[in-house]
Order: sequence, then structure tokens, then C-alpha cells
Amino acid sequence: MTAAEKLYKDAMALSGEKRVELTERLVASLADNVPAEIQRAQIDEVRKRITQIESGEVDLVPGEEALARIRKLLTKDSATAR
Repeated sequence: MTAAEKLYKDAMALSGEKRVELTERLVASLADNVPAEIQRAQIDEVRKRITQIESGEVDLVPGEEALARIRKLLTKDSATAR
């Protein structure tokens, strides 16, 4: 078992709340290493999307619906990969 597999197994033994906390900390640690040009591109994209929302150019999807769509796509993709 690799170190990553062991970490994953140990993490899955945590409560849901603790896994969320761990995930947030891991994601935050990745943000520290993002090159400046990528950070600028991400900020520009966020600003563009805010403008689109505020102007009514795009419609928002409720969070639960968005998650359901993502789960459906992931299920379809994992079945296709088999």
C-alpha cells in the first residue's frame, strides 16, 4: 500500500466533518503554489462570471441541482471508463 493509499484509508475513517476540514486544508495548501499568472487568470474568470450573472446573461442553477448534474456526469463517465 502506498503512502497516498494509506492516507486515503485513514482519512475515510474520519467523520464527515473532519474529512471536510482535511479537504479544505489540503485545497488551501495547493493554492499557495499557484503561479501568479494562473491566479490572475482565475480572478479574471471569476470577475467575468460575476458580470455575466449580474447582467442576467446567464442563469444560476440551485446548488442541489448542480450537484445532481455533476453526480450524473460522474456516474456516466465512470461507467464509460469500464
